Amino acid sequence: MRKFLIGIGILMSLSLGTAIGAPLPDNVQTFVKSAFPETNFRFDGVVILPDNTVYLPLIPSKFNDGNEVKIKSTIPAGQTLSQKPDVIILSNDYVLLKMLTNNKGKNTIVNLTIPPLELRTGLFPQDMLVPKNFIVPANLKNIIGNLNIQTTHDTGLVIPVSQPKAGAVVNTLADTPQLQNKTFYITTNLTKNIQVVSPERKLASYALYQENTPIMLKGYQDFLLVTSYGKKSVDVISLADEKVIKEISFKTQPDEIVIDEKNKLAYISSGEDASMYVVDLNTMTIKKQLRLNGMCEKVTLSDDGTKLFYNDKQTREIWAVELDNDYLLKEIGRFPNVSKIAYINGKVYITSRTKNRLAIVDYETMGLMSENEISEKPVDMFVYKDNLFILGAGNKTIDVIDTTIDTRTQTIELPSNIFPTKITQVGNSNIALITDAKAGCYSILDLDKKAIIKTNQLETPVSSILITNKVKKIGK
Repeated sequence: MRKFLIGIGILMSLSLGTAIGAPLPDNVQTFVKSAFPETNFRFDGVVILPDNTVYLPLIPSKFNDGNEVKIKSTIPAGQTLSQKPDVIILSNDYVLLKMLTNNKGKNTIVNLTIPPLELRTGLFPQDMLVPKNFIVPANLKNIIGNLNIQTTHDTGLVIPVSQPKAGAVVNTLADTPQLQNKTFYITTNLTKNIQVVSPERKLASYALYQENTPIMLKGYQDFLLVTSYGKKSVDVISLADEKVIKEISFKTQPDEIVIDEKNKLAYISSGEDASMYVVDLNTMTIKKQLRLNGMCEKVTLSDDGTKLFYNDKQTREIWAVELDNDYLLKEIGRFPNVSKIAYINGKVYITSRTKNRLAIVDYETMGLMSENEISEKPVDMFVYKDNLFILGAGNKTIDVIDTTIDTRTQTIELPSNIFPTKITQVGNSNIALITDAKAGCYSILDLDKKAIIKTNQLETPVSSILITNKVKKIGK
């Protein structure tokens, strides 16, 4: 087998798109975390405390970037950070302005007759995501800079969906506590908009408007990353206010996304220019461009974050990228009509959708260990503990493979009236959802018991589903 190093393009963020947002300096973040450890520091500089209190930063024209940050003054005077004053002026002249609501329900900041000098000379980050229906007092208009402040009818991406007169609430969660306090973000072949669904309902509460048809959705913290057909960028959507907070620009259309939560990285493929892009999720900026062999698809990341696998859809060759070994590229072999790649216990598992076969390759030797017949039309595959769950759309079954002995130990029957297409784990729980691209329903699979425990209804079929914790909305 061939082994060689990938050509790596180190891409400065400015070469692929303008930097959007200005994260706060580390010492400011450390100071805020001393009182509120779970604070969310957004990429555009906005500070969101655990109780959803929002502070908007003012960047000073010149500041003392000392090691330790203290409070210089507050409004009201004499308050501590834990008291969440309306204005916090720090020793380096950064200012944090608490977002308030006026008597007309508009988002605003404190209205002062004589604002302190630090307020009058500071400036909002110039790519800051402006809160909905936000207004600034007239004597502080200078802090806006070049920001486009929309003050009316600013609904972000939210658009309504038609609601039935009755019968929307149909799914009890009593038997599935893992779905409580969750939200589904669903793509469907019926519309390009992303449907936002509570699991206890069969109909979307609303939708997130999309100009282009999504290719893939991935979640990270309170953000949604979206690739779309015909679009040379990834949208980063803030779920707290359901707006596009940032666009990560590429030279060509980005396609698939895999997330490395541990190392806070995203790997985003572009088959068009045979590349994999490494994105820093702390800043949502591109760190590297990895030049690959062929048009990459079916991208898989090993659980330990050390290896990427992909299929070249032109040559049908399968490749591994050793991320911890100077991005060494290894050819695994050729396999027809690859539907999914998985890696566990030092072995690579590859399914063929049309041949109904599972190939098992020893990663160290790159030798074919076995090739086995599996359920008809294997469309998805999921690793849980030492088991491999292979979803067969043709005969509506899930094959369970014990990877310690590489033997099929069980076949799980699915409801006969569905066409299953995806397996999606609910967080890190023992529950996964089997979704359907043709019928409006999903089956709930207990991964420990290896059994379907329930089937719930949906109004629309599911092309893909992202399951997140419910996010508290800003200003609500």
